[in-house]
Amino acid sequence: METRQEAFRKRPWHGLFASLFAAFAVQDCCLCGRPARGGGPLCAACADGLPRHAADACPCCALPVPGGEVCGRCLRKPPAFDSTLAVFDYAFPVDVLVQALKYRHRLALAGFFARAFDADALLAVDLVMPMPLHPARLRERGFNQAVEIARPLARAAGLPLDLTGVARVRATPPQASLAHDARLANLRKAFAARRRFDGLRIAVVDDVMTTGASLEALARCLKASGAAAVHNFVVARTLRESCAA
Repeated sequence: METRQEAFRKRPWHGLFASLFAAFAVQDCCLCGRPARGGGPLCAACADGLPRHAADACPCCALPVPGGEVCGRCLRKPPAFDSTLAVFDYAFPVDVLVQALKYRHRLALAGFFARAFDADALLAVDLVMPMPLHPARLRERGFNQAVEIARPLARAAGLPLDLTGVARVRATPPQASLAHDARLANLRKAFAARRRFDGLRIAVVDDVMTTGASLEALARCLKASGAAAVHNFVVARTLRESCAA
């Protein structure tokens, strides 16, 4: 039986009402404190000033490289994932926004990050999967920021969202001080597939890509379970590594 809420949403004026509400809703920009109209967490000036990731980037790992060719490291040792799309550089003030989402529960930023992606970029995938969190980390944080970004992104692209197909079964120690190879070793057997992904093209969503070790480990798990392709969609990419490394 149709609920009252579902019936309300089907009325022709519901969409207009929602649009008008969003247009006139005002909250303070979480960067500058000025009014941000439209219900978003940032004012237009701050949103326009965010550091966009370079268009000329390695299509595999998303590190900047002249001409947008595959970088030397990805040529020498191709990663398990097939591509990476990053929207922003992980630099000020994007780093502040990511940390506000993760540690200060500014969940409106998840929707902002999801809208920053071009949904058409997901036309070549079959399902969306957020980077899994270990249950202990999930209990500690209370939510998975990758899920909050992936949910509206999958909805906008009209794709299924897989929240249970892969689990993070090993709690790994902090990786901030580890190099790429050490991070990979740290993540060995960290993920376990709960289903088969035969022939599926999967979009993996995460907030930040640093060395790509977590994304590499997850892609290996997905490929071992039959995935045909794994494409990373990350909000921000760090620029600390050299594209020739």
